[in-house]
Amino acid sequence: MKLPTRLAALAAAALVVAACAPQTSDNSSSGTDDKTGTLRVWLFQEVGNKPKEQVVDSAVAAFEKAHKGAKVDVEYIPVDTRAQRVKAAFNDPKSAPDVMEYGNTDTAGYVQDGGLLDVTEDFGDWSEAKATDPTAKQSVTVDGKLYGAPFYVGVRALYYRTDVFEELGLHVPKTMAELATTARKIRAAKPELYGLVVGGAYTYGAMPFVWANGGELATGKSGSYASGIDSAAARKGITAYTSLFSDDNCPAAKCAGMGGNDTITAFAAGKAGMAIGGDFSHTAVEAGKVKGEYAVVPLPGVTSGSIAPAFAGGNNIGVLKSTSHRTLAVQLMESLASKKTQASLFDAMGFLPTFTDVRDQAAAKEPFVKPFVQTLAAGTKFVPASPAWSQIDSSLVLPTMFQEVVSGKKDVAAASAEAAKKMDAAFGSVG
Repeated sequence: MKLPTRLAALAAAALVVAACAPQTSDNSSSGTDDKTGTLRVWLFQEVGNKPKEQVVDSAVAAFEKAHKGAKVDVEYIPVDTRAQRVKAAFNDPKSAPDVMEYGNTDTAGYVQDGGLLDVTEDFGDWSEAKATDPTAKQSVTVDGKLYGAPFYVGVRALYYRTDVFEELGLHVPKTMAELATTARKIRAAKPELYGLVVGGAYTYGAMPFVWANGGELATGKSGSYASGIDSAAARKGITAYTSLFSDDNCPAAKCAGMGGNDTITAFAAGKAGMAIGGDFSHTAVEAGKVKGEYAVVPLPGVTSGSIAPAFAGGNNIGVLKSTSHRTLAVQLMESLASKKTQASLFDAMGFLPTFTDVRDQAAAKEPFVKPFVQTLAAGTKFVPASPAWSQIDSSLVLPTMFQEVVSGKKDVAAASAEAAKKMDAAFGSVG
């Protein structure tokens, strides 16, 4: 799967888990720590999964060789049944794996459901952990404790058509204001193209506009959050983004319902001059009509030369609290999330490593990685570390807000106030 699809599916899965799984489950630690036997692992099944399987098989073979008497059984979980599988695992330890891959926005919800093991001390003792990207580490952290190891990270940047820019004599935009102006110039000169293709259902394509203008999704910590989406700064960012849904750039009638995958599909098909896409979008664009006629730069911020903060997406590897092989399971988690495995996964799948040194090596090897590494280095953002986030995300609170503004049903103030009300209700429902 491409990351945006996965994140959308995981958010939906997390809503089911949050709504259905008991807040206090029976999946407490087994109290045993067997040093032999079979460890069960659940990983996500990708589109074109074979390269991932080969990397994992190599890591598993090395693990089994180093741990006599230990066997590893890896199962790749289809997205369409994942919600039910996770719910069952949390409710019935006998059906649960020892180690599991999970979306990084799911961490807080899974911790609240009692499913993940606290590995704070283990992570601290892990020699490779010190090179972990801070935002990636944040994605496994809840209330100061760690519940897994980052597996890979994904961020978005600005894709643009080099042939179109050359033909029209355009310069790469250095600010968000220039981005909007450039988009409209493209549309005016080539009305068959979207200038900058945007989507009303593309939350993580929209949030850089909010963050670059000083807004936040929410404020608070330790599970106690209040929405910040209706602040003056956030509203300025919402206005900047929703103003792009216009006939002189990306008509609302066509673009309001688009998600991230839709925008990249349009760009890859040669229907847009620019798009906001991830490092994980590279393969799809390379396979499209614009191959050889595009480039990528960090999405510009408000001031010239600045980079807009991007959402740090990605996945993690965690140990389930119910494991009867605690020591082995933690060591397997570290093996699967190790520098060697992440470097191999980058080569095989294009997944960006969560270790800064491994990521720098990847950027040196593959030039297309550079703008994404620059974006990460400039500072990324993450969602509130609250189990309420899965509910907010799956309930489409933010897409609804953007679409209400774009459609003209509500102005920015009214739409953001309603979104903030919904977010606060979700935060309040989890304590």
